[in-house]
Amino acid sequence: MPTRNDAALWASLIKLSSDSTQTLQAQIRQAIVSAILDRQIASSLPLPSCRILADKLGVARGTVVLAFQQLVDQGFLIARERRGHFVNPEVLTAPPRSLHKDPDAAKIDWKARRRMMASELPGAPKNENWMQSSYPFVYGQFDPALFPTAEWRECNRMALAVLEIRNWAADMVDQDDPLLIEQIQARLLPRRGIFANPDEIMVTLGAQHALYMLATLLMGRGTRVAMENPGYPDARSIFRLAGAETLAVPVDRDGMNVDAIPSDSNFVFVTPSHHCPTMVPLSHPRRQALLTRAEENDWVIIEDDYDSQLADETPQAALKGLDHTGRVVYLGSMSKTLAPGLRLGYLVGPAELVAELRALRRFMLRHPPANNQRAVALFLSLGHHDALVRRLSAAFEERRRKLLEAIGRFMPEWEAADVPGGTSIWLKGPEGTDTSLLASAARARGVIIEPGGRFFDGPEGPSRYMRLGISSIAVQHIEPGIRELAAVAVRRLAA
Repeated sequence: MPTRNDAALWASLIKLSSDSTQTLQAQIRQAIVSAILDRQIASSLPLPSCRILADKLGVARGTVVLAFQQLVDQGFLIARERRGHFVNPEVLTAPPRSLHKDPDAAKIDWKARRRMMASELPGAPKNENWMQSSYPFVYGQFDPALFPTAEWRECNRMALAVLEIRNWAADMVDQDDPLLIEQIQARLLPRRGIFANPDEIMVTLGAQHALYMLATLLMGRGTRVAMENPGYPDARSIFRLAGAETLAVPVDRDGMNVDAIPSDSNFVFVTPSHHCPTMVPLSHPRRQALLTRAEENDWVIIEDDYDSQLADETPQAALKGLDHTGRVVYLGSMSKTLAPGLRLGYLVGPAELVAELRALRRFMLRHPPANNQRAVALFLSLGHHDALVRRLSAAFEERRRKLLEAIGRFMPEWEAADVPGGTSIWLKGPEGTDTSLLASAARARGVIIEPGGRFFDGPEGPSRYMRLGISSIAVQHIEPGIRELAAVAVRRLAA
């Protein structure tokens, strides 16, 4: 344990980093708390004085003074007049944190005890370090340069006002922030042609959370879910985890082939605004046909309004907006506009269904964090989201056009789907292309792409398809990124 004047040990306990997102004061507090909880500081010995510790750490004395004062306020330290700061003995009455695992824990066969095989279903693309990539053609991420930092900070500051805290700090059990429900009802849904009552709307932790709840509540062994092929792989996995059978329905330039949906299906999962992953919209005749067949065959339609938040040149109303029978359950998300890490979405359906989903959600997580709900509600009410949508729509359309031009110039043998709107482009390579191998080779050149095999139903094999995202790559990096990708693709084909 370090003594008051053991500078070397204190330097090893408190390591400050200029790359950290935390302040120096917060880093000092965090290091001291960890040392206390790990029993690395004796309660009988005083900590170094603020002046000595500040000198050893190379920080201002005031930084250490503020850190010590907060630790005193939190009960980790006690200040003794003329003697200095000591560890509060009451903190040490709790059992020490275990630094070593019980060797017997390894004897438990968790794989044999599990009742579902989530880890064996197709995983998400491994793009953990996409920000360090020179050419991140990744889907579903954000561009820090386009994030509305000032506006989001403003809304979070407002949400932290004393009167606002009273609105969201209490446990809402199975309810949502009424202001957010009001903003979704008034600002987001009408632009999709949807008009709903507050009891027909609920907040979710993204669209996948909504899918999981629907599958848990409504599906099981014997349930048949018709899905687009290629289609959204995580939705397919969620339905299968619930015990349902998924039925592959082909997709063409008009979207899902509605005539090919088996009549004995129970559910139809569809992405009609922009199909995942080809981005083609479901044509108007097929929308009408889908609604008609759903009523004739007693289907429930799950509409994932995928990639529809941005402004399209020729927008179509959501299926939910055309539905007059209550058969369409609508899923929306703010991931593509505000931030994917926020994990905030919403579901619209009949009030009876929404009430059941709220009851289910209560047992899962009660409700999404209310402070985030209030901040998003304020973001919508102040018009920040509308301004952001306009800015993103213009930026992404410029990137989409630039990407198509670069593909046409450097990769002319690849077929690119030119579909207005959205945040990605679907590509089909020449015969003999394996985009999984291409992705590995391209990553070595700083280019991140998404192979298309995971979108198809069945065992993932060599695929000629890939998806290029545009939401996180700056426009000036698109052409050089495609040049690098084209060079790798030529070498792969030659090999």
